[in-house]
Amino acid sequence: MMQNKKTAVVNANVFDGIQMLGQKNVVFQNGKIISVSDEVPVDAEVIDGKGCTLLPGLIDAHVHTSEDSLRDAILFGVTTELEMQGGMTKKGRELQLKDKDNVADVRSSGMALTAPGGHPDELIPKEDGIPSFILKKMEKMTEQEKQEFIAAFAERENKEGNKLDVTTKDGAVQFVRQQMENGADYFKIMIEEGTVMNAPGLPMIQPEVLKAAVDEAHKLGKIAIAHVLTAEAAKTAVEVGVDGLAHLFIDRPDWTPELIKSIADKGIFVTPCLVLNSSIIGKSACHVAKDVRVEYKLNEDWKMTMCSCFNTFPSGNMEDNFNNVKDLFDAGVNILVGTDVSVPMAHLGGLAHGVSVHHEMQLLVEAGLTPTDALKSATSLIAKRFSLTDRGQIAEGLRADLILVKGNPSENISDSLSILNVWKEGVAINLNGDINKI
Repeated sequence: MMQNKKTAVVNANVFDGIQMLGQKNVVFQNGKIISVSDEVPVDAEVIDGKGCTLLPGLIDAHVHTSEDSLRDAILFGVTTELEMQGGMTKKGRELQLKDKDNVADVRSSGMALTAPGGHPDELIPKEDGIPSFILKKMEKMTEQEKQEFIAAFAERENKEGNKLDVTTKDGAVQFVRQQMENGADYFKIMIEEGTVMNAPGLPMIQPEVLKAAVDEAHKLGKIAIAHVLTAEAAKTAVEVGVDGLAHLFIDRPDWTPELIKSIADKGIFVTPCLVLNSSIIGKSACHVAKDVRVEYKLNEDWKMTMCSCFNTFPSGNMEDNFNNVKDLFDAGVNILVGTDVSVPMAHLGGLAHGVSVHHEMQLLVEAGLTPTDALKSATSLIAKRFSLTDRGQIAEGLRADLILVKGNPSENISDSLSILNVWKEGVAINLNGDINKI
């Protein structure tokens, strides 16, 4: 719900999504930014931002989410999440988020194209019936919401009720159309053999079928993103014509320069999810969870999760990941901030909604990007690549999705966590804590 009152954040340094503007006054009303200038309207509620930085709302370009997770995300200034498999398509949003306040905005691919028994099946607990973590999500739903939620994850069938064979070109094309009919905002394919996930030999869809699906998504006006965790998978993704990679290849073979050149030449973006790769290698994010600016916003389940890790590929190393990111960046590839956060479970550890965006920016800086580059990767670049034309920048006429933080994250990226205020479409979010402790 948008607020009618006029608000002015004054005396703050402003990062507009692309560059630091210096000290400016930003005025917003009715959910939109109405001016970025040196003037202050006499009829505005004034918030003094001296010693602070005003940022556009952050965007996480890779999540698996729910209503509760969208509430968690916005506490950390993440005002938009992009789901890379799940039920938050337009149809899903209308059912699950109608009239819900204090939640981040969300877009979704719907269900991703994967072979029967393929990734991410190896990550789902083997339980009779619906997994317990799904049941927990469903506890607060109405009966209608539960039915629609289950339908979104049900066996893939065509309109005649026959099971789709997504390993064929015709079946894959029908599957793409199903996602678009549900209101998917983009499309995702899985290219995952399983070694990095400690599950080698996972079934995979053949490249010619993947290409047919990607071509169909493009015909329907949608971009296509590929899950990849190895250089070989990334090579296949480039060959089938995707627009973006939903992960960074964790290995670094001697032909990596040729792969990076092909990604750059085709204008493909990369969402590295360094926080995930770090977890896969065996590193937790406990140090982030215990940050005084973070700890009071996390429940015990998420603290446990951040202090755990995937640890499925301990032979990997972060130096290769950092070098891969920096080489991609130097080649002109758009690097986007994403996390692959999902649900609070130990075997999916090292991640939490909202806070992991800040951790990802820290890792990008460690890889060699400047803090301003990292901020751009979490705002305007994502908005541009996903055609979110109303957000990602602080400019007249755009959504008033804003974060006010102490300090200057363009100099010290960790300052992005020193959050004082968050606004979504001009509405102040209740951050549920004494922020003045920061």
